[in-house]
Parts: sequence; structure tokens; C-alpha cells
Amino acid sequence: MAGKVTIVYCTQCRWLLRAGWMAQELLSTFDEELEALTLKPGTGGIFEVYANEERVWSRKEEGRFPEITELKQRVRDQIAPERDLGHIDRNKS
Repeated sequence: MAGKVTIVYCTQCRWLLRAGWMAQELLSTFDEELEALTLKPGTGGIFEVYANEERVWSRKEEGRFPEITELKQRVRDQIAPERDLGHIDRNKS
């Protein structure tokens, strides 16, 4: 199954660089599993990540930005649950 990820980021907060970096990390990690990754501008402090149309991260709900390792795990759980992320999975607390 080919996955699709969307990162919605706040343009007013200037979070494009953060969104772009996270997109690059996800594209590098899931180069065989991702069909598309979209950056979607928003407003009002939004920073949300969707994998196959399921929200896997909301800055508002979590009260913070994701660590890249936890974001990769949540995206993986939606697009490639059988995938082992190597050291990321072994360092779970």
C-alpha cells in the first residue's frame, strides 16, 4: 500500500522550515512506502500531520511539536505497520 502524508503548518508562525525538514526526514525514511507528501499552508498556529488521511499529530492536542522519532513511528503505524524502524524502535522509553 502506498502511503500519503500531509503536513499542515501555520504560515503566520513561520513554520515552513520545520514542516519542510520533517517532510525531508519522512521522505528519506519512507522512500519506498510513500506515494506523496504534501505541505499544506494554514493559519492560527496549526501544525498537524496526517498519514493516509488519519491525523497522527496535532500540536494543539499534544501541546508541543513532535520529536522526529515519534513522528516517524506514528506515520509508520499508518502506512507500513510491519516496517521495523531499526534503532528508533529499540530506543522506545
